[in-house]
Amino acid sequence: MAEELRKPIESGPPDPMPWMHPVMRKNYGQWKYHDILRTGVLVHVARNGERVYTVRAGTPRQLDVYAIRALCDIADTYADGHVRITTRANIEFMVADESKVAPLVDALNDAGYPVGGTGRTVGQLSHTQGWLHCDIPGTDASGVVKSIMDELYDDFVNEKMPAKVKIGTQCCQLNCGGQNDIDINVQHTRPPVINHELVSKICERPTVVARCPVAAIRPCVVNGMPSLEIDEKKCMCCGACFPPCPPMQINHPEHTKIAIWVGGKNSSARTKPDFHRLAVANLPNNAPRWPEVGAAVRQILEAYRKGARKYERMGEWIHRIGWSRFFEETGLPFTKYHIDDWRGGRDKLNHSAQIRL
Repeated sequence: MAEELRKPIESGPPDPMPWMHPVMRKNYGQWKYHDILRTGVLVHVARNGERVYTVRAGTPRQLDVYAIRALCDIADTYADGHVRITTRANIEFMVADESKVAPLVDALNDAGYPVGGTGRTVGQLSHTQGWLHCDIPGTDASGVVKSIMDELYDDFVNEKMPAKVKIGTQCCQLNCGGQNDIDINVQHTRPPVINHELVSKICERPTVVARCPVAAIRPCVVNGMPSLEIDEKKCMCCGACFPPCPPMQINHPEHTKIAIWVGGKNSSARTKPDFHRLAVANLPNNAPRWPEVGAAVRQILEAYRKGARKYERMGEWIHRIGWSRFFEETGLPFTKYHIDDWRGGRDKLNHSAQIRL
């Protein structure tokens, strides 16, 4: 009798055990050590001597059915069907037979999926999925990711960095990507332009007012029709009002820019988690290759590669040398946009004697 499939649940992660490699299930919690055999290939050794190999390859986050079938065929041929997708959209194959590792790596490379992303590399860019998924993007993050990873391909397949470098790309200014060593964040530089004739016909005004995170939107009447208005001193140009009310148009070919933030860290290894901070503002949102963004990312990475100590994450390197030295080493200009002068942040700034850059 076939095993009954579990019923789907809407909260929490699924039970990983049914799809885990048999060697991993058998030795759960009994691992002695792990090692990186080459970039993209890891081995975990259990206390009883059993081994399981993990081969990681980079893939697009958005996969069509043909790519999925090709990857599943590779998994069936070399990994007995044991495969998983990581949080950064890499694909990992689990193999117990060491003789299958090299043919698996060759098959992935031949299919166009580079093996790498482990150890002291630039990991695959994690990103929101732009217009395909998010309701408030200023641009499509997938295009920026493709352009940046084309430039950083060699750093993905070779360990050249002092430590792991995690890069994220967010397609809106609310930054749902979390704290990375480098974050590429689309930013709007002006408040929404309101089409008052359409607001009363399309928008549910209480929803729009409630959606604003800084209480910058309020109801009003324009030409005898119900509409909305914005307190531009409060507005932080995040774009959250646009999805429930498209007449509050914030996207613009000139005023929608890209900013780069650095020094974020989620883990508590060696040093505590930390927020990232602004490195470059107002880069052109220049599709389809975003050359200015790519050049700035490369500039930061080269300075980090030359100046950081081994296993020192980017934020740790910056805190050691100081922010003034960071701008000197990278050659990036320090501008007025690096000073937190947002009106809504005054209480936060007044609670500390520290200077925030």
